[in-house]
Amino acid sequence: MAESGVNPTAAALLGLLHDGPMTGGQLMAAAERRLAPYWSMTRSQVYRELPVLAEKGLVRLGKPGPRMSQPYAITASGKRTFSRWLAENPGKDTIRNPIALRIAFGNLHSASQLKNLYASANEYHTEALAAVREQVKNAKKEGDSYDASALEFAVAYHKAALSWLKTAPVG
Repeated sequence: MAESGVNPTAAALLGLLHDGPMTGGQLMAAAERRLAPYWSMTRSQVYRELPVLAEKGLVRLGKPGPRMSQPYAITASGKRTFSRWLAENPGKDTIRNPIALRIAFGNLHSASQLKNLYASANEYHTEALAAVREQVKNAKKEGDSYDASALEFAVAYHKAALSWLKTAPVG
């Protein structure tokens, strides 16, 4: 665990809570909207981290709402912990690309499997590139240069993936 005592998922939740109290579902939606192009979080991770953050005093629970939804708000201690996390060395990237993993075993694919793999990967990256470009445009329009900059990473990633797919062996 990092010096701050929180993992990246917990830190992302603390960062999102700077915008105001949110339920687990609202946090998941905010993470999808703001972070998904370059950082993945699952619903189970969100719901696993929230009670831990509350136990540590980094978030506090609000009054239950409809369908027993529980809002969380960041505490002063949570803000200090998040600030410490921001100052830490982020460590090395972890690359987990399911397409590259399958291509590594390309010699065990049939020609039609490879063709389908490349076609679906091209379609995914083309659609994702268009979507994230729109997010960049919106972030810039809203004056959020930091969000736009982080999203530009996703633009570059999808462009690189599309370029790489053009050079991948077909059999």
